[in-house]
Amino acid sequence: MCDVYAARAAGSSYDQPPGYALKLLRDEWQADERGRSLLRRELQVSRRVMHPRLVPVLAAELESPPYYLVMPLLEGCSLEEQLSRSRVLDLPLLFWIARQTAEAILALEAAGWMHGDIKPSNVFVGPTGHVTLIDLGFATPTTQQSLVVDRPLLGTLAYMAPELLFSSGGGSLKSDVYSLGVMLFELLTGRLPFDSDDVAELAVQHRQQLPADLRHHQPRIPVRAARLVQQMLAKEPLRRPTPTEVVERLVALEIETFAERFACEAA
Repeated sequence: MCDVYAARAAGSSYDQPPGYALKLLRDEWQADERGRSLLRRELQVSRRVMHPRLVPVLAAELESPPYYLVMPLLEGCSLEEQLSRSRVLDLPLLFWIARQTAEAILALEAAGWMHGDIKPSNVFVGPTGHVTLIDLGFATPTTQQSLVVDRPLLGTLAYMAPELLFSSGGGSLKSDVYSLGVMLFELLTGRLPFDSDDVAELAVQHRQQLPADLRHHQPRIPVRAARLVQQMLAKEPLRRPTPTEVVERLVALEIETFAERFACEAA
């Protein structure tokens, strides 16, 4: 719905590098309330949640067209771009990326929000490995029920928790945990746990089909990592770990895999 431009502050010289990202609602959406509502929600969340893992909104125009948001210009690329170059990342690195994403979910939880669209294209990785979770337009207050019929599906169904597709109660923070579990499965194996060109079939897979054992795809994966992903992908939200538990267990996996790699290099 938006185009994103690199921008400079008004009055700055042309040889000064751009420091801002201007997220501009496309012309065909300028008159559509749905497009403005996504920008409005992103601004609302940014005002309530300040965290190093979440992109802040610095300024906005939502009263009269053209409608836009202004954010810091992030260096680096999305996790989706990284995966397009290398389908399987170094173990300590991927656990670090997943842990930072879980910290962003945890920050949203503390403020009473769920992200609602966790996927590699919304995880931005800087040159030093710093992760920023972006695109908060689908964020939902944890006190508000939000069904899949209330928002677009494009690009998100592969990572969507089954309760968002089938339950009359909508989603919860555990829905973000499920989506992160799908992403972690992909990071560890180079493939999605559920995949189909047919939308209805893919939805049924999320609801009924058990994911394959990660260690069948990648025997090098630690047993504790395979167990964590399996629990994050539980069909019932109550069976999934909390965001706090996910962070703690990913930190342990970071330390474990980094120590093993360091020992191998030293040997």
